Amino acid sequence: ELLEYYRKKIDDFDEEHEDLVKRLERYKETYDEQHKLQWEVHQREEEIAELQKALSDMQVYLFQEREQVLRLYSENDRLKIRELEDRKKIQHLLALVGTDRGEVTYFHKEPPHKASSIYWKTLFYFCYISAIGTKRSISKPAAKGEKPEGPERYQRDNQTLLLQVEALQAQIEEQTRLSKEQVEALLEDRRIHMEEAQLQHQRDQDKIKTITDKLHKTQNLLYESTRDFLQLKFDARANEKAWMAEKDSLLRKLDKDLDQLTISREPGRKKKQRDTKKMLRADDGAWKLQSREIKSLQEQLMQEQRLSNMYREQCVTLEGELARIREEGDVGRELFKERSEKMGKRLKLMTQRYEALEKRRNMEVEGFKNDIKQLRQKLKDVEKQLFMVTLNIGPDQDLAILHEVRQGNRLTHKIQGELKNLKAKIYGLENELRVC
Repeated sequence: ELLEYYRKKIDDFDEEHEDLVKRLERYKETYDEQHKLQWEVHQREEEIAELQKALSDMQVYLFQEREQVLRLYSENDRLKIRELEDRKKIQHLLALVGTDRGEVTYFHKEPPHKASSIYWKTLFYFCYISAIGTKRSISKPAAKGEKPEGPERYQRDNQTLLLQVEALQAQIEEQTRLSKEQVEALLEDRRIHMEEAQLQHQRDQDKIKTITDKLHKTQNLLYESTRDFLQLKFDARANEKAWMAEKDSLLRKLDKDLDQLTISREPGRKKKQRDTKKMLRADDGAWKLQSREIKSLQEQLMQEQRLSNMYREQCVTLEGELARIREEGDVGRELFKERSEKMGKRLKLMTQRYEALEKRRNMEVEGFKNDIKQLRQKLKDVEKQLFMVTLNIGPDQDLAILHEVRQGNRLTHKIQGELKNLKAKIYGLENELRVC
C-alpha cells in the first residue's frame, strides 16, 4: 500500500509538471500575440502621425496658394484700373487734339501664349498722332470740344479713384480673413496636439498600472513558489531522517535476531536464516523504491528551483521595464508641460502681433484714404487749371496746350508712383504677417 501510494503520488507530480509546461507554452503564445498586437498598434500610431503631419503641410500649402491668389487678384485689379486709365488718357488726348479717324493709329500687343503667375498681362496702347494741316485748323476744334467735356472728365477720374479704393478695401478684407483663418488653423492644431498628448499620457498611465499589477502577481507567485520549494525541501529532509532511523532500527533488530539464532537449534536456525534473508530482500526492495522516490523528489526540487530562478529573473526584468516606463512617463509629462507653455507663449505673442498689425493696417487704411482725398483735390485743381487754359486758347497756343498736357501726364505718373509705394507698403505688411 505504501508503494502504491508513492507511485500514485509520483504520477500526480508528473501530471502536474506536464500541466505546468502546457501553461507556460500557452502563456508564451499569448505574450507573443500581445507583443505582435502592440507592434501593429505602434505602426498604426506612426502612420497616423505621418498623416497628421501631411495634413498640416497641406494646410500650409493651401494658405500659401491663397496668398498667391490674393496677390494675383490685386495685380489683376491694378492692371484693369491701369487699362481704364490708359483708355481715358487716349480719349482725353484725342479730345484735346481733335483729329479724325485716319489720323490715329493703334498698336495692340498680344500677351504671349505661355503660363504665367499673373492671370492677365498688361495691355499696352501706344497712340501716334499725325497732325495734318496747320496748327490753327487743329487747335480750333480742340478748343470747341473741350468746354462741355470738363465735368465728364472729372466724373471719370473720380470713378477711377473709387475703383482703386474699392480694390484696396477688398484686398485688406481678404488679407484680414486669411489671417483669421490662419490663426484658427493654428489653434485647431494646438488643440489636436494637446488631445493627442493627453491620450498618450492616459495610455502610458494604463500601461504602467497593468505592468505594476503583473509585477505584483509575479512577486506573489515567486513568494509562493519559494515557500513551496522550502517546504518540499524540509519534508524531504524529514523523510530522509525517518528512513535513516527506520534503517538503523531494522539493522539493530537484524543483529539481535542473528544473535538469537546462533544460540537456538540448528534446524530452527536454518529456518530463521531463510526468514531473515527474505526480510532483508524485502527491505532492500523497499530501500530501492525509497531511493528512487528520493531521486525523483530531488529532480522535482531542482526543477522547482529552476522555475523559481526563471520567475525571479522575469520579476527583475519587469521591475527594470517598469522603472524605465515610469521614467519615460515623467519625461513625457515634463516635455508635454514645456511644449504647452511654449505653445501658450507663442499663441499670446501671435495674438499681440496680429492685434498690432491690425491696428497698423487700420492706420494705413486711414492714411490711404487721406492720401486719396489729397490726390483727388490735386486732380481737381489740375483739371480746373486745364479747363481755364483751354478757355483761353488762341490760334498760337498749341504748344502751350501740349506743355500743359505733358505736365498733367507727369503729375499722373507721380500719383501712380505714390500708389505703387502704398502697395509696396501693403506687400511689406503681408510679408511681415507671413514671417510672424
